Amino acid sequence: MATESTRPKRLIDPSPVRHGFIPEEWFQAFYSKTGASGPYVFAISVGTYLVSKEIYVLEHEFYNGISLFIICVATVKLFGPKLAKTLDEGIDKYQNELDDTRNNEIAEYEDLILHEKKVQSSLDGQKMIMDIKKENIKMQLEATYRERLVQVYEEVKKRLDYQVQIQNLERRIAQKHMVQWIVNAVLKSITPEQQKATLQQCIKDLEALAAKA
Repeated sequence: MATESTRPKRLIDPSPVRHGFIPEEWFQAFYSKTGASGPYVFAISVGTYLVSKEIYVLEHEFYNGISLFIICVATVKLFGPKLAKTLDEGIDKYQNELDDTRNNEIAEYEDLILHEKKVQSSLDGQKMIMDIKKENIKMQLEATYRERLVQVYEEVKKRLDYQVQIQNLERRIAQKHMVQWIVNAVLKSITPEQQKATLQQCIKDLEALAAKA
């Protein structure tokens, strides 16, 4: 797995030195091979070799260099802490400004991300609302379809009831005409002699009933 890259950080304190200007890393490099006295022996041996072979001549500029070195060391010891403090304060101020700018940008991006999440959630809500509206439309269409089915059923029933009423009316009219025709036919078939005989028989029956009463 790939390790996450760390953000580089500014070096607050300088690398440690020995004797004011020699990096500590140089001494550490000798310790594993020559021990603690190795760096000093190496420096003395090289210096002695250069001076004895007159590769490095100790002329007046050498002593001027020693004087300049002493002056530089004294200046660093006297004014170094104050200058370092002033420079550190300036660097800290600049660093704080950079951090504030970075933090403000991070806060703005976080607000944008939060706003984007809210917009996405609102879009999800809009999708839910659209689905609900679709379901409502489907329910309305279903209700309209059922209402129309009921209307068709009622219209068909009315027409069927109308046909039944017509058939019943025709049947009653036919029965009425049939009864009237039979009555007329019976009346036509009765002769006056039959009517007279029937009337006399009725009178006799009435008289017999009256006598019994």
